[in-house]
Amino acid sequence: MFLKSLSISSWFSVLTPLPVSALQAGDAVKAMETADQATEGSPLKPAGDGSEAAPAAAELQKKSCKGGFSRMSHWRTAVFFLSLFLCLTVVFAFSFIIPCPERPQYKLNWSRGFSDAVTYDFLALDHANSDKVMDVLIVIRGPQSSPNTSCSDEGLTSPCLFLLALDGTKGQTLWERPLGGELDWAQCGLQCSSWHCLLSHSDNLTAVNKHNGAVMWQQPRSSVLSVSLPVLGVPDLDGDQVHDVVLVLLNDTQTQLVLLSGKTGDRIGSEVLIGGGATLSHLLHRTKDGSYFLLLQRASGVFSLPLWEIAARAKPGLGPDLKRDKHLEKTASNTMGLVPIYRSEARRLLRTKVGDDSSDLLVVSRREVALVDGPSLKRRWRFNTSSTGGSPSFGHFNRDNLLDPVVEVEDDDVRNSTKVAILDGRTGGLLWEEQLQPGAGPLRPDVVHTTNSLSVFMFWGLIRSGSNSSESSGGSPCSYMLHPLYPDALLEFCHGVERIVAFRATLMESSRHAAYFLLTGPEAGEAGGTVVLTKRKLKQDVPLCSVRHIRTSQQHSDAEVQEAFNRLRFRSD
Repeated sequence: MFLKSLSISSWFSVLTPLPVSALQAGDAVKAMETADQATEGSPLKPAGDGSEAAPAAAELQKKSCKGGFSRMSHWRTAVFFLSLFLCLTVVFAFSFIIPCPERPQYKLNWSRGFSDAVTYDFLALDHANSDKVMDVLIVIRGPQSSPNTSCSDEGLTSPCLFLLALDGTKGQTLWERPLGGELDWAQCGLQCSSWHCLLSHSDNLTAVNKHNGAVMWQQPRSSVLSVSLPVLGVPDLDGDQVHDVVLVLLNDTQTQLVLLSGKTGDRIGSEVLIGGGATLSHLLHRTKDGSYFLLLQRASGVFSLPLWEIAARAKPGLGPDLKRDKHLEKTASNTMGLVPIYRSEARRLLRTKVGDDSSDLLVVSRREVALVDGPSLKRRWRFNTSSTGGSPSFGHFNRDNLLDPVVEVEDDDVRNSTKVAILDGRTGGLLWEEQLQPGAGPLRPDVVHTTNSLSVFMFWGLIRSGSNSSESSGGSPCSYMLHPLYPDALLEFCHGVERIVAFRATLMESSRHAAYFLLTGPEAGEAGGTVVLTKRKLKQDVPLCSVRHIRTSQQHSDAEVQEAFNRLRFRSD
């Protein structure tokens, strides 16, 4: 008993910093109760000098604080569990209820054949459906494009044209649009991604929706003369929120421009006449500050005309929001309003340089390639050659972050032979070249960009078996892939295809899956045969390729070159 009382008193001494006796504690409690009763019974009676009421007030405040903390603790607990419930609900919803986006399932390689048909040098890559993978559009001519779609279904005379959109992942037909007559030209996407497809065929201009193949509008071509160069997509001029079209009409003595509404195909205003000779080619050019110019390539050089002036001539008050470039307009001719960009004879081709400064111009003439600074119109560099070929492409051969053009030039040492040349985008110097055999008929080179600031260059042709040998490596052109870090070697793949009508390399999906397309078969004007569109994944060809060492000293092994291509990761530029 003594031990129990000792332990209790010792624990009480620990818990009570200021110990009091039990009798004093009882007297204090009774005094407080007496004071409370007196206050409740006589609320108007003074409570004395206040010394006795102080302990009661402190105790009440203490109890009140304890009750407040208790209620706050309950609320905090409730908020915590409610937040936890909401978080678990969200996790459950994303994990089980809301499905994860399904990635497109690719076929690494696929091909589509169309019998009893001919095709054209037209192969457009665009997004025809919503899977964010590039699709392909082609034009064929024949009695039918599939067992379910023929010329007679649309009341057209057989054979007729078919504009086809094929799924880039598996090659399935997304839609097919029969059209009458013979094809003059076709363009899809124009120079702005929001535009669709426009075809010049028979006596009609037809705009086709690239997503479903529906005819958006059709206008008789006789209203805009009989022959025209391909169209240009221009900013909205008539205020209907749709990009409009400029047709550049061919004429031996003058250039005629016709503006069409992109929404209805109706003519906007009157035609604009520009004297001074025929136009060989043209390009819609946008400067750094957002001013638009129509660049006209003529025999005497390249000239530009402000888009705002074209719109004002066609219809007063048209295109009031178009920006003006006063620096360029100061050099305009007083008679025609043309701004001289580059003066040289026999201009063949003009392209806008794609890169960090999109206002620069790459001019390709018969005997030279030149880069012109857009803002100052001064020539940055010039590369002289005996003759140049078709359209250039742009890739990264070195790591200076400037795109380097790859062009076809005539070989001065071998008659009727060509070279594929890569020029330095900064200086115009020759970075790399390779000779192709005569008669190989090389197609336009193309490039695919990689994540290490370099590009894979791809071209077609035949390369000599030896440095001084004219022996052919095959009867049909082969494809070649060049890795800039291994310039002494090429990957060679001979497909055994005699007639390649069109070729394009592309990135099928953003940062993934580089591939190329081949369109083969008889062209328009020939007897009908089998037209084949083939898609091949670029990396899938690496094991099938042989390594062609094009320099006398072999610096890298075959396995090392192939492994370098296998390690590549691609991206859009």
